[in-house]
Amino acid sequence: MTFRQQLRLAVTLAIPAILAQLSSIIMQYIDASMVGQLGTDPAASIGLVSTSLWLFWGTCSALTVGFSVLVSHKIGAKDYHSARDILRQAITSTIIFSLVITAIGLAIARPLPHWLGGGDDICLGATRYFLIYVLALPMPSLNYLAGGMLRSAGNMKTPSILNILMCVFDIIFNFFLIFPTRTVTIASWEITLPGADLGITGAALGTVLAEVLTAAAMLYYLLCRQKGLALRHTHGTFRPSMPLIRRVLHISAPMTVEHAVICGAQIMITVIVAPLGPVAIAANSFAITAESLCYMPGYGIGDAATTLVGQSHGAGRPDLVRRFGYISVGLGMAVMTFMGVILYIAAPAMMHIMTPVAEISDLGAQILRIEAWAEPMFAASIVAYGVFIGMGDTIMPACMNFGSIWIVRVPLAALLASQIGLKGVWIAMAVELTFRGLIFLLRLFRGSWIKTASNAHHA
Repeated sequence: MTFRQQLRLAVTLAIPAILAQLSSIIMQYIDASMVGQLGTDPAASIGLVSTSLWLFWGTCSALTVGFSVLVSHKIGAKDYHSARDILRQAITSTIIFSLVITAIGLAIARPLPHWLGGGDDICLGATRYFLIYVLALPMPSLNYLAGGMLRSAGNMKTPSILNILMCVFDIIFNFFLIFPTRTVTIASWEITLPGADLGITGAALGTVLAEVLTAAAMLYYLLCRQKGLALRHTHGTFRPSMPLIRRVLHISAPMTVEHAVICGAQIMITVIVAPLGPVAIAANSFAITAESLCYMPGYGIGDAATTLVGQSHGAGRPDLVRRFGYISVGLGMAVMTFMGVILYIAAPAMMHIMTPVAEISDLGAQILRIEAWAEPMFAASIVAYGVFIGMGDTIMPACMNFGSIWIVRVPLAALLASQIGLKGVWIAMAVELTFRGLIFLLRLFRGSWIKTASNAHHA
């Protein structure tokens, strides 16, 4: 393949993956915008527990990545029988693991908002929001698994379409569940729109219902229609085997631990922000959601990089592994640099859409413009991480992420928050993301990760 052909292939896989990631964050953006219309306290309730929910979701999704990486290697080697065996065991393992995580979430749902420093005015709503999401955790986990398996087979289009539909479903459900029954006037027509008036509880229910429908559709396509992975008219066991679980854990365990410690750091940031008051909590939460519109394309390109590198590794082509790694990271940095410029320019408008409260909107716009400067290096860390995952190389990248966020971001945020408030927290974030991108680029260009991962794979 020429460089132009490799670039075209990377872009072809990246575009639907970017659309899938964007649809997911647009769904969160819509949730936040709808809840933002209810006032400061409901928005703060969601912001208080959002990082804890990322911990639970990410822990489940990290397990599914290990199975997906192994499947991509088998597909690259044209061993579809083994790929289907891995898929069967992945389904059982994902269900069991997600149920265990759900049980943990149920046990801590009531005291969690108080642990995070929330006031009594927002803790009840935060508990309800957290509880609904945790109860539905097995379905999003299966959705992660199915989407990852389809991408491992090179099918980026189907997960993208279904995730866009999930966004549409979320809008519809939220529209009727969050707000009360109301009358709107269109031209000379008065239309009564029914509503359940559930507030943030309705926002959680709407998103969960959308995820359940999407997971069902994703699983149907994977198990019945995806070439090479469909289980119809095939035979095999769904019982997990210890040799496979050990291989999956070799990939997923570092990612799970890394995600847990990173989310732990994000929760610590929430604890740092909480004493600054409901306005700061809401502004921080809304700004995180708004900024996601910039970095989600990076995760989409990272997904494409994982597929390209994983299949190239399975096919025994280290030259393609290296080239696809460089192409993907360069593409990610270019796209997210452009998105960073858009973020800086559009920050006030983005925040105004999410909340009518001027104090929250103004503060959110200021911290978004701080973060915009870090987007290029953030892209480097995101996509390079996807490259390393494609090789099954997760231990060192996990340590790099862990060290960067705990050694740089958390202490700096605690120091600056006491001096300049929420702006200091986001300055710390921008500094840390820039540092993280630099160390990931250094490791990518040194190239030792290719030999290290290959040795581990053969072992």
